[in-house]
Parts: sequence; structure tokens; C-alpha cells
Amino acid sequence: MKDFPIEYYEFFVSFNEGDYYTCHDLLEEIWMTDKQNLFLKGLLQMCVSLYHYSYGNVKGARMMMLTAYYYLQDYRPKYWGLDLEQVYPFIEECLMTFPKDLDSIPYERIGELPQLPTLLLYLEDD
Repeated sequence: MKDFPIEYYEFFVSFNEGDYYTCHDLLEEIWMTDKQNLFLKGLLQMCVSLYHYSYGNVKGARMMMLTAYYYLQDYRPKYWGLDLEQVYPFIEECLMTFPKDLDSIPYERIGELPQLPTLLLYLEDD
């Protein structure tokens, strides 16, 4: 298996724990050394989207997830040990779940937002 930056391995753990803020920090650290890497930027945007949604910024979540959808497209079906054919149905379901007629909701009312699907990420051999 290819050697990836330690932050990439840590990203999988944080993502599966639902700690999207930490995911962003981990991926950004790698991306800062390789800003042409739209795969990392796409994963970053996906995590930012989930973080936005978690505190009621529905519009931001929608925009970031859509950006992730486009950034990751060229890396299908699999890149850096991540099966994007597992990720894309998640992204598409999130995009369908985000309320279309709502930009934001106060944090106290987060529980009123539709529940997003669950995705567990696994690093696979190439």
C-alpha cells in the first residue's frame, strides 16, 4: 500500500467519528503543500459541507457539497485508496436531503433538519 501523509490516515478516523472540523484541518494541512490536488480539495469541501450542516448553515452545506461533487469527479472510481463509488451515492443523497427552501436555521433548532445519511470511509489497497 502507498504511503500517505499521516494526516490522511487520521482523516479517516476523524471522519468516521463525525468530527468534520478536524477532518478539514487535517486535509487542509496536506492540501497546503499540494494546492493542485483537487481530490484533497473535494474531500475538504465535503467535510466543510457536513460541518456547516451540523450548525444550521444549510446554504453553505449545499454549496460546499456541490463543489465536492465536481472536484472529486475526475478521481473516480478510486484514488489514494478511497473508493469514490462509495462516496458519490453519499454526496448525492446529502444533496437531495438538504432542504431546498432553507438557507439556515438557528442552532437551537438543528434537530428539525432532516437527518443526513451515514458514510464510513475505508482506506483500501489500490
